[in-house]
Amino acid sequence: MTAETVLTNARIVLADEIVEGSLVLRDGFIAGIYAGAARSGEDMGGDYIIPGLVELHTDHLEGHYAPRPKVRWNPIAAVLAHDAQVATAGITTVLDALRVGMDEDADLTSDDIRKLADAIEDSVREDRLRADHFLHLRCEVSAPDCLRAFANFDGDERVKLASLMDHAPGQRQFVNLETYAYYYQRKLKLTDRDFKLFCEKRMSESAQNSGPNRVAISAACNERGIVLASHDDATPGHVDEAIEQGVRVAEFPTTLEAAKASKAAGLGVLMGAPNVMRGASHSGNVSARTLAGDGLLDILSSDYIPFSLIQSAFFLGDVVDGISLPQAVAMVSKNPAEAIGLTDRGVIETGRRADLVRVRVDDHVPVVRTVWRQGSRVA
Repeated sequence: MTAETVLTNARIVLADEIVEGSLVLRDGFIAGIYAGAARSGEDMGGDYIIPGLVELHTDHLEGHYAPRPKVRWNPIAAVLAHDAQVATAGITTVLDALRVGMDEDADLTSDDIRKLADAIEDSVREDRLRADHFLHLRCEVSAPDCLRAFANFDGDERVKLASLMDHAPGQRQFVNLETYAYYYQRKLKLTDRDFKLFCEKRMSESAQNSGPNRVAISAACNERGIVLASHDDATPGHVDEAIEQGVRVAEFPTTLEAAKASKAAGLGVLMGAPNVMRGASHSGNVSARTLAGDGLLDILSSDYIPFSLIQSAFFLGDVVDGISLPQAVAMVSKNPAEAIGLTDRGVIETGRRADLVRVRVDDHVPVVRTVWRQGSRVA
């Protein structure tokens, strides 16, 4: 039996324009897009209809599983809580970013991470989830256990993306040691002497492990068809290394120079939606607004605040000249979907999945009113 839904009296955000009209959804796909109101259907009251958001890098799940030091929540319950939050923020496809390789500040183990992955995969099989969930492996290449932890995902077909990151002092995000001290010394409550020893240990691990781990993981991902992302590139040399390793997405470049080199090389440049909303990086690196204004921004990620993704899509055009709403929406839907090879979603177009979000804007804040995944209401 054919399942059909008509949404009428909507402002439909297409790839390059906004159409006031109607949408026909049939059997989970977009069957028609029409200007003007339909004779019958669900009245959207002039609200926007945008594609379901596609999130490539959120580590928000770990906070649900380990909400306090040494506290572990039921992993399925943690996944369900996380799923509900992302879906009600308009995210219909999410890559849950799970850490691979534990550094000094990790309260989790590799076994914890595999439990979370198993809970995601079990919940997908049992149809518990509102959003479509895949995995993103955040590979801390400086960590001694990185390759061992990466092996926990051998043969896991839900892995769509792996990022190569090194958070050791003096590297990439933390080239400035004062910034590193502000972030880690305060977080770990270390004395100056203990902090110095901590830095020396992390730098030694980076020197020993980062190079071999980058090579091994990139080779494995290229063989398995997993999309690779670089992370916190700061120099053209970092970008050259990324290109050599087969990277396709440049996550959070820390400098304008690195973003320009990444864009010139054809990499998808990803920045944080919280950076857009705040107007600055929390660690003092280049502003996402600056990159957007220079035509260097392709993809936005909610990073640590799920709602920031849809918020930034409706805000970016207000603070950056020349960015239209369709262009901003593409940064949270079409562009991230295509970056990882999901070409069946991410844009409102006949034949694509009916992953959609109904949005009203009140006082410059988007209000998510309805979310559909494959034509079925999930929020």
